[in-house]
This record gives sequence, structure tokens and C-alpha cells, in this order.
Amino acid sequence: MNKLYTLLLMAFIAAGCTVDKPLTSYVNPLLGTATLWEPEDLGYVRTWKERTWGAEVFPGSSLPNAMVQLSPVTQFRSGAGYQYEDTVIYGFSHTNKGHWNLLHLPLLPATGEISPSDYASGFSHQKESARPGYYRVFLERYGIDAELTSTLRCGYHRYSFPDNEHKQVIADMNRTNNHVKEWSIQQTGEKVFTGFQDAEGKIYFYAVSNYPIESIEELNDEAHGVSVIHFGENENNEPLELKIGFSFVNIENARLNLEKEMISKSFAQVTQEADNTWEALLSKIKVSGGTEREKGIFYSTLYRSFLWPALRSDVNGDFTDENGEVVNKGFRYYTNPSFWDDYRNKLVLLGMISPDVTADIIQSITDKGEKRGGYMPTFFHGDHASVFVAGSWLRGIKGYDLQRVYNLLLKNATVPGRGGRPYLEEYLERGWIAEKDTTNVPTWDEYKAAVTKTVEYAYDDYATALIAKELGDEQNYRTLMERSNNYKNLFDPSTGFFRGKIEDGSWIEDFDPYYPYFAYMYREANAWNSLFFAPHDPKGMIALYPNYDAVDQKLDSLFTEPWRGYEAHNMTGFIGNYCHGNQPSHSIPYTYYFIDKQEKAQSVLDSIMNRFYDMGAEKLAYAGMDDAGEMSAWYVFNAIGLYTYSPADPEYIVTVPLFNKVEFTLGDNTTFTIRKEGKGKKITQIRYNNEPIKGWFVTHDQLKKGKELTITTTE
Repeated sequence: MNKLYTLLLMAFIAAGCTVDKPLTSYVNPLLGTATLWEPEDLGYVRTWKERTWGAEVFPGSSLPNAMVQLSPVTQFRSGAGYQYEDTVIYGFSHTNKGHWNLLHLPLLPATGEISPSDYASGFSHQKESARPGYYRVFLERYGIDAELTSTLRCGYHRYSFPDNEHKQVIADMNRTNNHVKEWSIQQTGEKVFTGFQDAEGKIYFYAVSNYPIESIEELNDEAHGVSVIHFGENENNEPLELKIGFSFVNIENARLNLEKEMISKSFAQVTQEADNTWEALLSKIKVSGGTEREKGIFYSTLYRSFLWPALRSDVNGDFTDENGEVVNKGFRYYTNPSFWDDYRNKLVLLGMISPDVTADIIQSITDKGEKRGGYMPTFFHGDHASVFVAGSWLRGIKGYDLQRVYNLLLKNATVPGRGGRPYLEEYLERGWIAEKDTTNVPTWDEYKAAVTKTVEYAYDDYATALIAKELGDEQNYRTLMERSNNYKNLFDPSTGFFRGKIEDGSWIEDFDPYYPYFAYMYREANAWNSLFFAPHDPKGMIALYPNYDAVDQKLDSLFTEPWRGYEAHNMTGFIGNYCHGNQPSHSIPYTYYFIDKQEKAQSVLDSIMNRFYDMGAEKLAYAGMDDAGEMSAWYVFNAIGLYTYSPADPEYIVTVPLFNKVEFTLGDNTTFTIRKEGKGKKITQIRYNNEPIKGWFVTHDQLKKGKELTITTTE
């Protein structure tokens, strides 16, 4: 029987077929952890001592949108806390976003005498591995093999110590990526220790060991202090295991989370369940064709798109609200999305695959907004919850009270005040925001980012108008739609760029479209990378120029004019002056579509996908920050032949996919198919259910019918 099976398998392979391997095997959680160093990757020669920002992602264990992200810390106050070039590990922390915050409760197993200021262990990438829901590394200083896995709200550590070594675990309660306000750790049972750490959220923990705890010792020197948990003996001398439940409510809920999710399970079982969870999610998009490299990047970026927002409610539904009160509203409570970044694409992808999570996120931000002065939460820059809500509702995600959400969004758009849109009063008064009249502004100086805010507020007005229309608020619909044209107020026809104005309405004279700013006129961009942002009005945007040829020339110049060598932490990965390493430019290539030059757009898109997602010497760097999944989701969408050009609208611009066939299963279990015909960059026909589509967009309602989208191309 075995011989017959072998012969059949050999014949199957010889016929050109392969046995499908798990999709999780394509995922490399280390992708994005490396930093760019070489000038040919950066686009300039480094002179600053500080490293250029990488993707700032973590390689450790997590489930989709989980509370716990259990991952190694190689340095604090550095993105996700892990940089591939680092050589030591300080501990394994339990929360992560990849944005210079979190890293609660870092733990590190140790042997021998411990120095509070010098306890980190060296490690080698040759003895490090990661896959979805699992991370492993050998700690050279202590000779300990460390393995990590997790559930939604719990972390599982397994440490294999050298024989006859006293088992200890260092808890660095004084450190996270944020300032630690207060902390507590104590033994509360023979094999139990509990406590909390208050640092960007007060997180409680309930930890159970398979070894008895002898004591918890506080070690301090002049520079630092740590807590050391000493363990007794175990007659089997098996690996030390820690099962830790977490809660942002109290220790009792942390214990409850642990009991419900992990306490009775083995390490192997939790690891396998994590793998199964990720396999189910990744299987929502099955691709055929393409290279193994393309599949590896694709499933790695798909994985990376589903790690944030993070869960903050417990198994019983409890959560701590904006007022610090423990409440239970019957939905899962999540952190805020990174609205300036992931409204562009990631939040749409989340809604397509996990609409239940999306609905709960909208309920979460609504609850926060109603308790923080009636303004919808914003993030960093802009006001893009409006885009998120409009795009979700119009795609059929309706598990929340739209009127309550709209009340908050409308206040953001119409009522100046702390908590709403910055500089809204002058935006309402004149339709644009003024910038300071000054000269020789250094890249890193902070000002209003007035140009970026103006054009983005115009788009947010449009998104809010869509919701007003859904609710029958005709007056505000008309007002907001009129305001959605405000992006035109800062367009300078003499230069062909969006350009800052000072208070009296005159253009800023010290204008160099090549010079990048963190927040003067443009947010994390230069004038080139701020071109053509009016996703809701591409025709009106194009009409700002004399003709199609002028637009064509401007776009060609963007992608051919070389970067002038300016150095910025968060701007890397260039095609000409186009920077893929930061989000403001991510919709620009599609502008070619609207001047009948779609094939030019595809050349750029193909170059971006080929060059900017496995960069550097180790092929583990992105062109720039992942920003909670936006950079990753950009790749996912373009690789399958769709992009969220205007994420507030329930439609997708059609591109040429990397793969010959894509099977996409939506959250309602409807599966639509995308098929590529031909090997060229120029799209000659788009059909859905064998019916030709006029224009470049396919609607979400069409995709929900579960038919086939066929994209025909030619050379």
C-alpha cells in the first residue's frame, strides 16, 4: 500500500502538480523587522546617527486583532521593540503595535547571578524562528531555549533550561516603550504570581507556572531595578512553562481569561490552534500562479494586515472605558485604528474578511467619542474615521447605530473644539488652513501641515456627506459636498502643486517641491508626494491642469525626477521622487488611469511590488513603516488586482494582479474569483460574470454576488 502511494505521488508530481502546503508556511513574521542601511535602498547617504525607520513590525506570536502580542524586545523606545540588526534580547513583552508604544510586562528567563542593569542575552538569527502564532529563540547568555505562543488574551512561555540550573525569570516592571506610572508584582499562590503595569493602559496579569515559586526578589542598583521570580524544583525537570492571562480591567478578569482560553491546554495544542486560526484567515484569499517569492510576500503581508486594532475587552465582555469605568456593552472593545494610515486600505480589507470585528471597532470608537466630549477619535493627523465608517456602512457592515456615529462625525466636521479637527475654525471660515510665513524650515520642525490637512479634510467632508445622505440629512449633505471641493483652494496652477498659503492668502514664497517636511505645509512628505489627492473627485482634480498631457508630464516627472538626497527618518524607497516608504503618496500612481494611461500606472505598481517589500541585505525590510498594516494591505490589494482608490466609496479600481487566479471569500462566506488573462500591463477589457464593465471600477455589491472578475491584458 505504501509503495502504491509513493508511485501515485511521484506520478502526480511528474504531471506538473504539487501538493498544497499550508498557507501559514508562506508567512515570515520576520519580514519587515530589518532596517535599511545602504544608499541604494535608502535613496540617500545616511549622515544622522539615528537609524532610518524600518517597517517597525514585531516577529512574535499573536492571533488576529488580539489583546496579546508576545514578542522579543531587543531595544526599548524603538518601534515594535525589535530590530533585526540587534544582538541582544531584554525580554518577551505582551503588547505591541509597532509604533513606539506598549511592550507591557517584559519577561526574560535567566540563570546564575543577575545584574539589574545588565541582564540582556545575546542571540543569533541562526537559532531563531517564527511562524504565525509561534516564536522561538536560543538565549546564548543563559543557554535557554525560549518558545512563545498565545491566544487572544493570554501568553504561553516555554523555557528549556540547562540541566541542574536554578530557574529564574526577570520581570522588568520599570520598563515598556512608555513611561511606567506604577506597577505591582507578587506571589499569590504556590505556582501563581499576579500584578499590573500601568503604561499606556493599565494591564493586569495572572500567571500560572508548572514549577513552585520560591520567592519574588527585587534587585536594584544605581541605574535600574528588576523583579526576579525564583522557582523551585520539579521532579520531572521539564521545561518551565508560564501561562499568563491578561486584562485591562482587573486581576480577576485576567484569571478568568486564562481559565477560559488556555489553562487546560498544552503548549503544542495552543500553538496548533493558533496556526489553525491563521490558516483559516489566510485561506480567505487563495492565489494560484505567481512565484514562490510573490506568494511569500503576499501571505506575509496579508498576515501583517490583521494584527491591529487590538482587543481590549475580556471573555465576559468587560472593558475599561474612556472614563476609567468598568462597563459591559455587549460588544468586543478594541483600540483605535491608526486612522491616518490604514483608512486608505487596511480597514477596508479588515471589513471584507472580518466584518464582525469592523462593526465592534466602530462601536468601540463610538463609545469613546460619546465619552470624550462628543468628538469621534482621531489619530495623529486628519479625521479619517469618517472614511472608515462610510466605507464600512456602504459595503454592508451595519452592526452599529449609524445615527450615533454620525452625530460624532458631524461634530468633528462642524464644531471647532479640543478633540475634533485641529484648525477647523479657519478651515470653515475660508476653506483652507494657513501656514506660518517663514523660511528655511528644517525637515523635522512641527507646524500645521496645513496643505495636507486641507486636502484631507475635504475628503473627510465627502465621506461624512455620504453618511448624511444615508440618513436623509440633505442640508448637511449639500454643505459637506460643497466643502469637499476645498482641496482646490490650495492648488497653485503656476507650479502644478498643492502649495501652502499664509494668512493673507498669498502663496508661501519659500517653496521647493523637492524638500521634505515632517509638518510644514505637508505631513511627512514633499510637494511631489502630495500630488493628486482628491480620491472622491478625480475628474475635478485632473481639470486643475490645462489638459491630459500636462497631467501625464507631471506624473512622468514625479517618477523620473531623482530624489535630491534629502535625509528623513520616515522617507525611503524611491522611484524618482515618488516615495513608497510613507503613506501620503500611495494613491498617486492610479492617476494615470484618469488620463487614459492605465498601463503606465501598472508599470509603477509592478515596480513597487517587486522592489519595496523584501529589501536590504537580508531581504527582510520594507521601504518604510508598515503603520499598523497599511503598507502590507497596499501590497495585498494590488497583488490581487484591486485597490481602494476612494475607500469611502464601496468600489475598487481594477489593476493587473500578480496571480493568474484569486479566490476571495468575503466575511459572509461568499466567494468571488479574479482571473487574469494575458501577460501584459495594459488592461484591454474587464468583465464581471462575463459582462463587460465600463470604466475602471468594480463595485463591492458586484463582488458580493460571488461571480468571476476577468481582467484581460495585452503587452
